[in-house]
Amino acid sequence: MRPIWTRSARQTSLSAEPGALVRQLAQADRERALRLLSTDPVENLFVAARIDAFALDPVRMGCTIWGYERGENLVSLCHVGSNVVPVGLDQTIAAAFAERIGRRRGAAAIMGNATQVALLHGVLSERWGDSWGQARDIRPHQPLMVIERPASCDPDPRVRQMTMADFDAYYRAAVAMYTEEVGVTPLDASGSYARYVRSLIEQRRAFGIVDERGEVIFKSDVGSSLGSVCQVQGVWLKPGLRGKGLSIPAMAAVVEMCRLRWPTVSLYVNDYNTRARRLYERVGFRTVGELATVLY
Repeated sequence: MRPIWTRSARQTSLSAEPGALVRQLAQADRERALRLLSTDPVENLFVAARIDAFALDPVRMGCTIWGYERGENLVSLCHVGSNVVPVGLDQTIAAAFAERIGRRRGAAAIMGNATQVALLHGVLSERWGDSWGQARDIRPHQPLMVIERPASCDPDPRVRQMTMADFDAYYRAAVAMYTEEVGVTPLDASGSYARYVRSLIEQRRAFGIVDERGEVIFKSDVGSSLGSVCQVQGVWLKPGLRGKGLSIPAMAAVVEMCRLRWPTVSLYVNDYNTRARRLYERVGFRTVGELATVLY
């Protein structure tokens, strides 16, 4: 397990705040929620894109979004689904959300701004014990990077958008990437991961290099997007080809293709993955913040 949070990040107050209201957000709150998230469109992209797409309809979203209001102002929210994502927390708000989230954990991860993830994870652990405290892995420092200009190196012309004809090969590469990165397989009896990969291809969000044998040797996809911003994820190169300088031009090609639709391309990376950080810096990415992920 990666190093856990410092104790100071986990000390919280459970006292209620007079005049504040915690409630489940509804479709009528869509514009207010998006205004709050627009204060940092790169950091808040995951939640903002989901709200924009599903209009805070809990059935369509498949999750709950709690809001915290002070007077007339929506000052914080928390996406509670397979990923728990806090936005705008302080200690009092984190304690209030923890009460609504409850002891039973259905989430696979807590993710988002590093300081706020540390705070919420600490409150949930102290309030509810091992159901939230026993994480499989904690990744406390994940630089958030962006590029808003052409890549700094020539793109690999072999990179292209994937089509459904590439599905089988791309799916195998996606499973390999996920298993390597997260540490568990994404496969289950429901076939949900296959459906997810299929949707990426259908939405023209999947990119890769297919070799002469029909094998995907490099892949990347866009996980979230809204307006002029997208977030790239799932960057993977076949293990036997690593260390040969192939990822830099391949990633440059992904940036160029993404920027035709989204002028600002973002991603985040584990701080200990120095090879990947150097790769993204060579392409032209710069660090603008820090995220964190707690994996269960």
